[in-house]
Amino acid sequence: MHRSLLSKLVVPIALMTWSAHVSCGAEQALFNGKDLSEWDYFLVDPAAKMSDVWSIQDGTLVCKGEPQGYLATKKDYTNFTLVVEWRWAPGTQPGNSGVLMRITGQATMLPNCVEAQLASGSAGDMYGFQGFKIDGEASRRIEIREHKLAGHLRGLTKIEGNEKEPGEWNKYEIVADQGKITLVVNGKQVNQAHNCDVRAGKIGLQSEGGIIHFRTVQLTPK
Repeated sequence: MHRSLLSKLVVPIALMTWSAHVSCGAEQALFNGKDLSEWDYFLVDPAAKMSDVWSIQDGTLVCKGEPQGYLATKKDYTNFTLVVEWRWAPGTQPGNSGVLMRITGQATMLPNCVEAQLASGSAGDMYGFQGFKIDGEASRRIEIREHKLAGHLRGLTKIEGNEKEPGEWNKYEIVADQGKITLVVNGKQVNQAHNCDVRAGKIGLQSEGGIIHFRTVQLTPK
């Protein structure tokens, strides 16, 4: 198992708060289109390397989807607007992935965090793993207390989907503002959770089956 994240994900509260606000208001390209120097990673296969899964081709971040795991920013963020553009590789079977936020604790396949779902057909669903708290309309809530991988799982299904056909580019606009997290897909608000856990954590991009491309990962701290 890749261990470099394990010593970095849990940091003193004072440092977490400082790192979350040091660049407040400054737009940041988390993916620069050239390299992954600002990212760390976790993979379930202990022998796998970052380059076995993620590569950059013509300014696009390509994730093979196997082995499973995720990229994670080296910096922590609490409140922000995050823009992610993604597509499933043209001509391939679309699969599963997700945008992870406020990642803390032990590095596992589904760490303690909130996820904006990217699985084909499910973009806009939201999940809290390992006890991460999210809440919303009762009719859309999901809760599994002993999920095999996610621990105490909380979910909030999307209000309405707005994805494009597989192979076309989609745009997530995610606003994390204290206990409220809002998801917008291709210009339409598709979900909003409240009473979410508020703390500094890393931003992650999942490798979870299916070849997925990212061309924009841009964050503006609040």
